[in-house]
Amino acid sequence: VQLQASGGGLVQPGGSLRLSCAASRGFSSMYRMGWYRQAPGKQRELVAQIISGGSTHYADSVKGRFTISRDNAKNTMYLQMNSLKPEDTAVYYCKSSTYGGRDYWGQGTLVTVSS
Repeated sequence: VQLQASGGGLVQPGGSLRLSCAASRGFSSMYRMGWYRQAPGKQRELVAQIISGGSTHYADSVKGRFTISRDNAKNTMYLQMNSLKPEDTAVYYCKSSTYGGRDYWGQGTLVTVSS
């Protein structure tokens, strides 16, 4: 399975972006999908994840601002990011996990929040 993340860019504080993660195949067979981010000099961290049944989990720092969703018919996962802050600046990666525990990562897309 190949994952292609897109949608990053430069946005002003308070602005919005929507990230997309397109899978080459087998999207509906994925147990868990998520978005991670890595800021310069920091470890990669979980931002949000969605389980096959639809339940979601968010990092405290993005709760109420970010929304994760998936469209199995389009083999695509999304991350709607609102009220962006400079501290949201990072490379964002998508990850999918099969029921068997195998993980796949996308290549990352850069989000820069700056005035």
